[in-house]
Formats: sequence, C-alpha cells, structure tokens
Amino acid sequence: MLRCGVSLLALFAASCASVDQELLDAQLPDPPAKWAAADDIADPPVGDWLAPFGDKALYGLVNEAMLHNNNLLAAAANLEAARATAKIQRANLLPTLNAQGGASRNAIVSDPSLAAQAGGSQVSSGLSAKELEQQFGVDADGDGKLDGLDLFIGAVGGTPGQDGIAESPLPNRRVYINNYSLGAQINWEIDLWGRITDETRAAYKDAKASFAEFQGARLSIAGAVTQSWFGLIEARQQRELAERDVTARESNLRVTERRYERGVASSLDVRLSRSALGSSQANLAFRQRTEKEAARRLEILLGRYPAAELEAAARLPELTPLAGAGAPGDVLVRRPDLIAAEARMEANGLRARAARKAILPRLTLSSQIGTSGPDLSDLIDPERLAGNIAAGLFQPIFPGGRGRANAKRQRAVAEASLLSYAQTALQAYEEAENAIAAETYLAAGENALKLAYEEAAAAEELTERRYASGTATIFDLLNAQTRRISAESSYIQAQRQRVANRVALYLAIGGDFIADATTVAAAEAAPGQ
Repeated sequence: MLRCGVSLLALFAASCASVDQELLDAQLPDPPAKWAAADDIADPPVGDWLAPFGDKALYGLVNEAMLHNNNLLAAAANLEAARATAKIQRANLLPTLNAQGGASRNAIVSDPSLAAQAGGSQVSSGLSAKELEQQFGVDADGDGKLDGLDLFIGAVGGTPGQDGIAESPLPNRRVYINNYSLGAQINWEIDLWGRITDETRAAYKDAKASFAEFQGARLSIAGAVTQSWFGLIEARQQRELAERDVTARESNLRVTERRYERGVASSLDVRLSRSALGSSQANLAFRQRTEKEAARRLEILLGRYPAAELEAAARLPELTPLAGAGAPGDVLVRRPDLIAAEARMEANGLRARAARKAILPRLTLSSQIGTSGPDLSDLIDPERLAGNIAAGLFQPIFPGGRGRANAKRQRAVAEASLLSYAQTALQAYEEAENAIAAETYLAAGENALKLAYEEAAAAEELTERRYASGTATIFDLLNAQTRRISAESSYIQAQRQRVANRVALYLAIGGDFIADATTVAAAEAAPGQ
C-alpha cells in the first residue's frame, strides 16, 4: 500500500513537471542564434562595460555607490534575511531537543493541637503526638520538665486527671520541602514523503533568487550612476552653451545700440536684440537649474546629501564601435532579474509539490525523559530517571477541503510565476533588440546633427561678417545665431542619447562591471548563493 502511494505520488509529480515544461515551451519561444537587429555582434560582451567609456571618475562614483547606496544596502539585508529563512526551514528536517529544569521550596505549617487531638496518631507532617510534644513543648513552671501537651495518658496507664488540654499556648511547626526537577524532550517529524525536503529546497531557491536580486540591484545602481553621471555632463555642456549664447546676445545688443546711436540701425533692431537676449537669459536659468538637479540626482545615488556640489567632466565620452553583445540565449543566464525569476519559479513549483504531499499522513516520533528529587544530587541518580518513547501517525480525516484547496492554490501560484518568467524573458529580448537597433539609428542621427551644427556654426560666422559690413539685417544675424545654438544643443543631446543607449544595452544583456572587491566580497562569499 505504501509503495503504491509513493509510485502514484512520483507519477503525479512527473506529470505536473511535464505540464509545466509544455506550458513554458508554449509561452516562451526559442531564442534565435543571432540578434534580429544585428547579426554581426554575436561575440561575447566585454567583461567590464565601464571600460569602453574611458572615464576614471566614473569608476570612483560606482564604487562609492556600491558602499553607500541605501537601496543596495537594503537588497543586501534582504539577502541575509532570505538566507536565514532557508536555514530556519532546513531545521525542520532535524529533530528538536528541548530541556527544562525547575526548583521549588514549599513551607508546611503543622498545628500541634491537631496532633494532640489525634491521640498520638500520625498527622500530615508524619509526626506523632508524642513527637509533637517533644518538639513543641515548653517548660512553663520551670521545673525542668516539658509542659507542652497535656496528653490524656490515663487511657494508656498514665496519671489520672490529665485531660489532653495544653497547659500553655503551643507554637506552630514550619516544615520546608525542596524539590528539584530536570527533563528533556525530543520531537522529530519523519520526512516520509519528502514534503519537508521540498519546502527546504524552495527556501533555498528563494535565497538564490534574493542573491540574484542583489546582483541585479548592483547592476541597476551602477547603470543609474552611469546614466546620472552622463546626464550631469550633458547638463554642464548645455549650461556652458547657454552661457556662450548669452555672451553672444549681449555682444549683439552692444553692437546694435552703437549702430542705432550712429543712425545706422533702427529701434526695431535694438528691441529685437533685447528680446533675443532675454530669451537666452531665461534659457540659461533653465540650464543652470537642470544642472543642479542632475547633480543632486547623482548625489543621492551615492548616499550623499543632495547639495549639488558634484562637478561634472567637461565632455561626454567618445564611443567606440560595439564589440559584442553575445547571443540572445545568453541573456537567460546573464541577466540577474531572469535568474531571480527562474529561481522563484522553481521555488513555487517545489511548494506546489509540497502542498500536494501535505494531504498525506505525517509520522512523528517523540521521546521525553525526566528526574526529580529533594536534593540536587538526585538529578544525577539513574534510579530516579523516567522516560517514554512514542510515535504518532497524523492524518486529517475531514479538513473541509483545506488541503486540496491549498494544493490547488500553490499550483496556480507556480503557474503564475512560470508565466511571469516567460514574460520577463520576452521583455529582456525586447530591451536588448531595441538597444542594439538604436545603436545604428543613434549613430546616424549623431553624425547628421554634427554636420548640421558645423554648417550652422559656419553660417553664423558668415552672417556676423555680413552684418558688420551692413549687407545682412539683424533678422539674419538672430536667425543664424538661434539656428547654431539649436543645432549645437541637439548635437550634445544626441551624444548623450547614444551614450545612454550603450548603457541600456549593457544592462539589457546583463553585462558585467568591475567594482571594488571589498564592497561585495561578504555577500558573494557567504553560503547559500
């Protein structure tokens, strides 16, 4: 009967596993051998994706974030909690031993008058009336004889006239009784069907997922710091461009005012120059605010107070051609979020199997042993030891469908996590394909905007000479300057977009980066990864 139950359980578990695999195969297409957006970058990605940017300051910022970012520290704490939870669950596989000890001291007050009335019989204290007379008696008349109890001994050949009434008040007798006890109890649930093992394995899968989430947090923080750093550089370049624009507009206004004083220019030219200066000054204020906000955004990632004191580099890095992004299938084993989702999926599958096994009977062994006595030495006296060993088989008869409903719920949770994993994988493919495709488009856009900026700068220089010679109007000059400012700003923005896309690509394929080893050595060296 037992062998039949085990066989059916194994068959049921295998059938459920096959159904899960069929569902996963149906919802997650097989990845192609090469990326659809580009087929010439299948080489493995660089080992350190920070290196191609050639920015030493960036390494320092990333390392600082690894040490002080609160979100990353919280992820490390969650990892430790998950590992502790796994150890707690593993303890259910082992017997539990509990020990208890006690000591007590009781006081019993004996009334001698009750003993006297008993006629010398034994009382609760174990003393006879005669013994009580000797213990409680007093010499009231000073004749050297105890006058304690006036026992009626005439009935036993004593002197007549003794009525059994005490000649004087008698003190009570206080007796102290000590008791010491020591005991131990062992309980052990035999993992008859492997339910506890499945629950333990699920807890360790959760710990594995937490470790992957910690690694994902490191990667995400490194990416956020890099993006914020490049955003700060762009903000600085845009602010410096706005400052040059204001300087140029001020120079135009001075020239126009001098021409107006000589009667060469009209008041319209002066007002247009002043309007252009005002617009440039407003743009400068906006760029200054944007730079400060970008600095604060980066500072809080580093765990600093957002004082906007961080100074950016002068220029954005020049990108080298993309060396390689690996194969699409590599994403499944490289991206921390996919590794975590896979571990969660496996953990939920194990819990679903454990929930099905929870319907089966449970076998529990228990044993206890104890000793007690009035003296401490009695605790080590083997003759006083007493104990028992028992075994129990627990099987719910009518749980109201709770066990089957819980198994069904866990099965649904496992299926949901499987579908979530499949969707996460598809989104990872999408992010990588988009970033790879954007490499080509953004590079083409950057080259076009660079040409537009260079031509606009040359046109502005030509218009300035023509305006100085009187062959161009103020409208021509203002338009040329505005066109050059807009083209240069767009060119800076295109550079930033291309750099940001390269970072997004490295994050999408789960790229590695090198940080200070001391920041993560403790987490990576701990057991239960």
